Amino acid sequence: MSVLAAHIRAVPGLPAYALFAALLAAAGLPLYIHAPKFYVDAYGVSLAALGAVLFGLRLLDVVQDPLLGHLSERLRHRRGLAAGVAVAVLAGAMLGLFAVVPPISPLLWFAAMLTLVFSAFSFLTISFYAQGVAKAGDLGATGHLQLARWRETGALLGVCAAAVAPVLLTGAVDSPFAGFAALFAGLAVISWLAMRGEWAPSPVPPSAGFGPVVRDRVARRLLLIAFLNAAPVAVSSTLFLFFVESRLLAPDSAGPLLLLFFLSAAAAAPAWGRVAERFGTKRTLICGMVLSILAFGFAVTLGAGDVVAFGIICVLSGATLGADMTLLPAMFARRMERVAPAAAEGFGLWSFVSKSTLAFAAIVLLPALEAAGFRAGSDNDAAALWTLSLFYAAVPCGLKLLALALLAATDLEDD
Repeated sequence: MSVLAAHIRAVPGLPAYALFAALLAAAGLPLYIHAPKFYVDAYGVSLAALGAVLFGLRLLDVVQDPLLGHLSERLRHRRGLAAGVAVAVLAGAMLGLFAVVPPISPLLWFAAMLTLVFSAFSFLTISFYAQGVAKAGDLGATGHLQLARWRETGALLGVCAAAVAPVLLTGAVDSPFAGFAALFAGLAVISWLAMRGEWAPSPVPPSAGFGPVVRDRVARRLLLIAFLNAAPVAVSSTLFLFFVESRLLAPDSAGPLLLLFFLSAAAAAPAWGRVAERFGTKRTLICGMVLSILAFGFAVTLGAGDVVAFGIICVLSGATLGADMTLLPAMFARRMERVAPAAAEGFGLWSFVSKSTLAFAAIVLLPALEAAGFRAGSDNDAAALWTLSLFYAAVPCGLKLLALALLAATDLEDD
């Protein structure tokens, strides 16, 4: 305990960044795991309709995220207050999504609540990562990697908790998803209180807008790599519950498998950061991406009952996810420190690019699965199940290969 306390004192403020990252992560990826299936099971909404709504909300981000980045920069001197308002909206909308019986059409309610969740999530994510650029500058030459280790480990733990909470709450409370929403609201209050002292205005020149970011070749290339590299996670997370339930025929294993995957990522994230400090960020990330493809590609061969084999894949691919989540944001933050120190607009573009991958998964994969004859919770023929396996495992590996090739061809300073 004394060693842990000494470490926390040596990195003032970083535990607060980890806690706030956990909150944001709990409102991000887990929604794509739980919300579509919850609205299918509870209210009978079709996969195609949910996919169309999710795609429409991502189109909103085409305009919204860059504008929210600009708003975050304009509110830099009142960012603490603005963050408090956004946290309140985020928590309230999460309660509305899962704990309130829709007073209108379930599909319209789904769209309205997710609009609030996504808007608050975007503003907070942009502000949080922009604030981190200044924080990392106070931590020395490896500040971005130090901050990334704390922040992304916290994020992965948040994903772990949010991904499995509804499953673990089943049987313990009458409405597991309402219980999850209530726990999320409690975490929102605690994490905002922890971050209150970290929102001080950063001593950097006023923003010059999006120009310095979009004119910089390396920044543009990193944004494209981020899109291609995030798409595999978006695809596999959107289809995870369907794959476990219908392909492995092991719906009761979904919670433990999710926990195994994200805990492996959280455990590996600090190690990836330390390796990058020694061998270079780019080389380390390339290594992680290669291992990810090798590990996850085997999932396409799995069938009914292959839970142990899939568990091994979850451990290995989860560990490689730690590299993605830690190193690529650190690379972009370091570039923003050089070309756009205020960083808010840059992370507005980063947020849009990251979330647009989820739009791809929603608008392409869910309707395509339904068109192939796949039906959630029903018996499916061999062709529909094979399509599910290809979408879940082969498509992500192909996208990861594209990201790997682009990263390898990109010249980066201090790589």
